[in-house]
Amino acid sequence: MGYRVLADLAVALHVGFLVFLVVGGFAALRWRRLLWLHVAAVAWSAGIVTVGQPCPLTALERWATLRAGGPRIDEGFIDRYVEGVVYPGSLTGVVRAAVALVVVASWLLAWRRRHGGREAPGPLADAGGPLAARGGA
Repeated sequence: MGYRVLADLAVALHVGFLVFLVVGGFAALRWRRLLWLHVAAVAWSAGIVTVGQPCPLTALERWATLRAGGPRIDEGFIDRYVEGVVYPGSLTGVVRAAVALVVVASWLLAWRRRHGGREAPGPLADAGGPLAARGGA
C-alpha cells in the first residue's frame, strides 16, 4: 500500500510540475521570488526534452510501482499520461511550441513590468505632467 501511495505521489508531483512549468512565469508576476524557480524548472524541462536527461520523478514512480506489485513502466510521464490522453501524439511539437510561447510571453511580461513599464523621470517630470511639457495646461 505504501509503495502505491508513493507512486501516486510521484504522478501528482509530475502534474504539479507541469502546471508550474506552463503558468509559473505568470505566478512570478505576483510572487517575484518564483521567477528563478521557474527558470530552473524550464531549464530542467528543456534538458529532459532536448538531451534526454532522466527525470527523478519518473524513476521514483517506476520503482514504487514495481515495489507495489504493479507492471513495469517503460515510457515516461508525458508519454504515458499526457500524450494521446490530453492531446493527440501527432501534436507533440505543436504543444511543446505552445508551452514555449506561453513561458516566453510570461517572462517578457515580467521583464516589461520590471523594466519597461516605467517612464524615466526627465527634467520636466515635475513640471505639471505631459501638457506642461508641451507648453499647454
